[in-house]
Amino acid sequence: MSIVVDHVSRNFGDTVALSHVSFTAGPGITGLLGHNGAGKSTLLSLLAGFSSPSEGSVRVNDRDPKRDLAVHTDLGVVPDGQGLWHHLTAREAVTALARMRGVGDPSAAAAAALAEVGLTDAADRRLGQYSKGMGQRAKLAQALVHDPGVLLLDEPLNGLDPAQRRHMIDVVTRRAAAGCTVLVSSHVLHEVERMAPRVVVLVNGRVVAEGETSGIKALLRDRPQTVRVTTAADPRALASALAGAASTHAVRVHDNTLEIETSDPEQLGQSLSRAAAASRTTLRGIEPVGEDLESLYAYLTARARGSAR
Repeated sequence: MSIVVDHVSRNFGDTVALSHVSFTAGPGITGLLGHNGAGKSTLLSLLAGFSSPSEGSVRVNDRDPKRDLAVHTDLGVVPDGQGLWHHLTAREAVTALARMRGVGDPSAAAAAALAEVGLTDAADRRLGQYSKGMGQRAKLAQALVHDPGVLLLDEPLNGLDPAQRRHMIDVVTRRAAAGCTVLVSSHVLHEVERMAPRVVVLVNGRVVAEGETSGIKALLRDRPQTVRVTTAADPRALASALAGAASTHAVRVHDNTLEIETSDPEQLGQSLSRAAAASRTTLRGIEPVGEDLESLYAYLTARARGSAR
C-alpha cells in the first residue's frame, strides 16, 4: 500500500480532530468523504508531512512524511486554500517546483504539466490574476510536474465550472489508470463518486464507513429506503392496501405517485404486486429514491453526528 494510516489521532488542545483513524490506499483513486470539520484536511496534512499525529502513525511509500524528506520526490499535494505564489507566473511557479524536486528539464516538465491541466494559454499570467478555478488547475500542475506516484488532493474541484471539473476528473483518472495512488477529499459526493470507486467516510474525526460504494450500501441494509411508485390513476386505494404490509413503514401520497419507506425492498415488491391487484391499480413506474452515494453519506452523517469525537 502506498498510503498507510495506522490508529491515527490528532489533537489541537482540547479538540480532537481525528480519533483512531486507520485505512490503507494503493494504486487507483480513493475518496476521502466528510462534512466540513470532519478531519479530512487534518488527515491530508499529516500525510503530506506538514504535521505529526498525536497518536498512531502515517506512512507514504513506507516512509514517515514528517521526518523523511525523500518522500516528496514521489508525492504531489494539492492543498485546500490558495497555496500559490501570487507574484509569479504559472510557468515560473511550476518550473521552480520542478527544479526544487530535481526534475531533469524543469522548463519542459512545467510546460507539459500546464498543458495537461489546460493552462498553456494562461501560463505567462501572474497567479495573482487567476480566478479560483484557474488557481486550482495551477495547483494541480504544481503537484504533477515531477510525475509523482502518490497524489493528495484536498477539495480539488472547488471553484471549477462544469467543463473544468470534467477535465480535472479526466486528468486524475488518467493518472490513476497509469498506476498513481490518489487520495482525494471532498464533500461534493456525486463528483467524487465519478472518480473514486473506493471511499473512506469520515464523520466527527472517525471512520464510519470504508470500501467500495456497493460494499458500503450492503452494510446499510437496515437503513430505511424509499421507493417511488407512479400509478395510472388516484393511488390512494393502493396506499390503503399497502398500509398493513410488514415491509411498509410509511406511505406518502403525492398526486399520482406514492413514496413508500421500507427496510426490505424485495419483500415490498411482492407486497406491491398483490396490493396493486387487490386495489385494481395500474402501475406506471417503480424506482428507488436516494440510492446514490450522497444519500448514503447523509445517512451516515446523521447517524454519527453527536457521537463523541
